[in-house]
Amino acid sequence: MTTALIVLIAVLVTALGALGLRQYRGPDRQPAPRPEPGARRILFPFVASALSCRGLDASLRLARAEDGVLVPVFLARVPLTLPLDSPLPRQAAVAIGLQDAIEQRAAAFGVPVDARVERGRTYRHALRQTMANERFDRIVIAAATPGGPGFGPDDVAWLLAHAPGEIVVLRPGAEDQLVPVTPRPPRRGVASGRRASHSRRRDAVAS
Repeated sequence: MTTALIVLIAVLVTALGALGLRQYRGPDRQPAPRPEPGARRILFPFVASALSCRGLDASLRLARAEDGVLVPVFLARVPLTLPLDSPLPRQAAVAIGLQDAIEQRAAAFGVPVDARVERGRTYRHALRQTMANERFDRIVIAAATPGGPGFGPDDVAWLLAHAPGEIVVLRPGAEDQLVPVTPRPPRRGVASGRRASHSRRRDAVAS
């Protein structure tokens, strides 16, 4: 991971945290509520270098309006030189920091969160894996700005052609903030696979 990407991620999470604190301050801040069984699930896939604040807020508004659950999915790319289930400690640190920031923002909206990490050789492959492995009612995706990182026109067209259910595509403006955080080392004892933590289950990408 380059120094520039680490700095970008740190700025992203800081921005998310600031947005959350503006709506929900104080030492008595409550965590996001627990998901209700059978609640509508709003899938929000994102990548480390292009987590859109406006895309996230749009997903949270939809989830709140429908008494649904936000399912943020961090898409991790695995190089072809590695097995698909290889530990990815750097991406794991990024994923944990970003998902924590998303949950803080969701708490300001009163929306339950069920966070995930999905692996793939490309972001599109990870999206395919997500659709195969997760139950969801709607996908919200933030398209990349021209020349920017994230989901390009080909990815969006592929999603529209292959994804079931409802799809909402947002194209954030140039002033939209990206949302990173300072990467943290993965928690000791977290193995590859799924794990539960209060109102969420998160796919670990590192041991």
